[in-house]
Amino acid sequence: MKALEAVLNEVAERLKDNYPYGDPLYAGQMLKPPHDVARRAYEMALRINPNNHALDGGRASSAMEKEAVAELATMIGWDTHLGHLCGGGTMANLEALWIASQLHPGKTVVASTQAHYTHQRITGVLGIPFETIPCDKRGRMDMPALGRRLAAGGVGTVVATMGTTATGAVDPLAAIVDLRRRFDVRIHADAAYGGYFLLADNLEDDTRLAFECLHEAASVVIDPHKHGLQPYGCGCVLFRDPSVARLYRHDSPYTYYTSTEMHLGEIALECSRPGAAAVALWATQRLFPLVRGGEFAKGLESGRAAALDLHERLCRDDRFLTGATPELDILVWAPRAPSVTEASSLSKQIFAEAASRQLHLALVSLPLHLLDVGPMQRDRETIICLRSVLMKPEHREWADRIWRILDEATTAAGVRPR
Repeated sequence: MKALEAVLNEVAERLKDNYPYGDPLYAGQMLKPPHDVARRAYEMALRINPNNHALDGGRASSAMEKEAVAELATMIGWDTHLGHLCGGGTMANLEALWIASQLHPGKTVVASTQAHYTHQRITGVLGIPFETIPCDKRGRMDMPALGRRLAAGGVGTVVATMGTTATGAVDPLAAIVDLRRRFDVRIHADAAYGGYFLLADNLEDDTRLAFECLHEAASVVIDPHKHGLQPYGCGCVLFRDPSVARLYRHDSPYTYYTSTEMHLGEIALECSRPGAAAVALWATQRLFPLVRGGEFAKGLESGRAAALDLHERLCRDDRFLTGATPELDILVWAPRAPSVTEASSLSKQIFAEAASRQLHLALVSLPLHLLDVGPMQRDRETIICLRSVLMKPEHREWADRIWRILDEATTAAGVRPR
């Protein structure tokens, strides 16, 4: 026991070398503490350590996974579906694009220039042609450009990003669905970050319309370990057409004989997977049903309200340049300066000054057209901006303190009103 205690004390010391991710003043990356119900349910399941590959290894947890995934499908608007949990958005997108490549062999996958970099990496792994479509000033996929590319032929799948990592932009899925009526393409919605915002009632009309069209996609990815209050890693891939299960078919001479029910390993590329993740998600969704107007949905709305609040303050302060009005709970801004290079340098200084005051932001490099730099000398093609992800419900109540520290950090970096 003394040896165990010594090791755990050492672990505790090592874990001190972290940012305060659970604190409301941590407003940088996409890190949201799992809810207590998820932690406790996960710990309960760990005592069994189920494996949700075959029913042999996780009977109860496999059933709970199927129920939890079905609730996500219902949230999207699907009566029938095929889907399962996986390690995160990367693996979930891999499966969705692998299925797409089986249905449209040799055809190109297109995504916006602001889509997550893993799409290009995944298509490279799968050997699928990949191209990017330009974005508009809001960071959304440009629809005229997409229309021209589809008219040129050879595209099999369009990836619609429902909440980009950099700015939280939501591709206009309704317009993409309209284009699908003219061209034979498959729509994959990468809603890893933004999927749960389907439940929020304080979105802009066009953003809400985009999420309401999620049911039109052939496949959807959602990450419960982002807004779904889950520990890492818990992603989910869903298909509207259950018949794609045939594409997963494989032989296993020792795995699938203890039950005539569907084993999750029969519809997944991954083999061993933690049943504890499914138990945690199931418990969380029991406590917080996925419905509009519910407690879970109000948490999402609070995060967006915080982002809108901070964006409005930034717009009123002539020391800053701002990006588009936040569609979700992510916003970007930069200090004004004579040149883009100087503004980028000042962003880094403000980042450091804020951190020294315990406000933790993030930095992001963006194309100039996503920020209205005005008469600033354009001596480089990208600008380094400050970025906040206000995904904790309590961020709304902490807006005044966040702004006060940001104001102090900006002044300390030498940025003055014009």
